[in-house]
Amino acid sequence: MASTSSRSRLSTPATETTSADVEVVSVYKAYGEVQAVDGIDLLVPAGEFFTMLGPSGSGKTTTLRLIAGFEQPDSGRILLGGVDVTRVPPFSRDVNTVFQDYALFPHMTVAGNVEYGLRVKKVPRGERKRRVAEALEMVRLGTHGSRRPAQLSGGQRQRVALARAIVNRPKVLLLDEPLGALDLKLRQQMQLELKRIQEEVGITFIYVTHDQEEALTMSDRLAVFNEGRIEQIGPPAAVYEHPENEFVAGFVGVSNVLERKLNGKPSRFTVRPEKIHMLVEGATPAAGANVEDGRIHDVVYVGMVTRYVVDLDAGGQLMVVRQNLETSSTEVLEARGRRVRLEWRPEHTYAIDESEGETEDMDA
Repeated sequence: MASTSSRSRLSTPATETTSADVEVVSVYKAYGEVQAVDGIDLLVPAGEFFTMLGPSGSGKTTTLRLIAGFEQPDSGRILLGGVDVTRVPPFSRDVNTVFQDYALFPHMTVAGNVEYGLRVKKVPRGERKRRVAEALEMVRLGTHGSRRPAQLSGGQRQRVALARAIVNRPKVLLLDEPLGALDLKLRQQMQLELKRIQEEVGITFIYVTHDQEEALTMSDRLAVFNEGRIEQIGPPAAVYEHPENEFVAGFVGVSNVLERKLNGKPSRFTVRPEKIHMLVEGATPAAGANVEDGRIHDVVYVGMVTRYVVDLDAGGQLMVVRQNLETSSTEVLEARGRRVRLEWRPEHTYAIDESEGETEDMDA
C-alpha cells in the first residue's frame, strides 16, 4: 500500500517558479529559546485565497508578520512577485494588512478612513474619490461614507477596514484573524463575503486563523501549522479527507483515532465521525465494510445533528455523527446504553505511522 510523507511534499520549492505572488524560502525565526518559525517553505500563486491554520503559538501569525515585514527572519528569504524583500521595510512592500481590531481612525468618516492611504500616496483628488466609492460599493457600504466608525456595527467596521486595504490595490492582502471579534452568525456571513470580494478583486489573500471552519469555507488551499512547522498543505477537501498525520486529523475537524492490529502489528488509524454508519446490533453490514460492535456511552444532541460516543467491544471509542432528519431530541437521547454495530468503507480509513508522520490507506 502506498504512503506519502507530509514532511517531504509540503510545497514546491520557491526557486522553481517566478509566477508566485508570495514565496517563503527556508525561513527561521526565534524569540529567545522559542523557535516560532522552524524552516518554513511556502509558495502562494497569484490570485489565490491561501489560509494559514493552526492553534495559538503554532507560528502562523509570525509567518504573516514576516511576509508583511513587521518582523525580520533569522535566516531564509521572503519574495513578493519574485523579488527578494527580506530586508525591505513594510511600507515599501506591495502588501496591506487587515487586523482583528480594525485600527480605524475614530475622528474620520468612513470615506476618510478608506481614502487615507491614497492621500499619503498623493493620489489625485478625483482619482481618490472614484476609488473610495468603488471600494465602499465592493464591501456593500456605498451609502455609509459620511458616517463615523462609532456609528457602525462590528461587521460594518470590519468591512471598512477591508475597503481601506483593497483601495490601494496591493499585490497581496494579509488578514490576521480579522473575524475573531464577531459573533458566530456574523462571522459566517463575513466568511462568504470575504471570499466573494477576493474573487472580484483578484488580489492574493493570505489569511490567518485558528478556526477550521473558516479555513475550510474560504480557502483555495490551506497550510496546517504546528509548533513552528507546516504539517500539511493542500485544498480544503484534500486536507480534511486525507489528513497526512494524527495532528492534522485531530485539528482539522473531528477525527477518531483507534489502535488495531494490521498484518499482525499494532497500527493506529483515523476515520471521520460522519463516515461511520450506525446500525442496530446484529445487522448485516455492507460487503467489504470495516465493522465494530459496541454500546452507546453518550449522546450529544446539537440540533441538526447528534453526536454518539460508542464504547467498542474490542476496546477504544468512536464518535459517530448522524443528521436528525426524522428524529426528535427525546428519541436520540433515549439511545444511550443501546447496543449498536458500526460500519464504514475501507477507503475512509487512514493508518498513521507515528514514527515518520505518515498516513496510508488502510483496510482494517
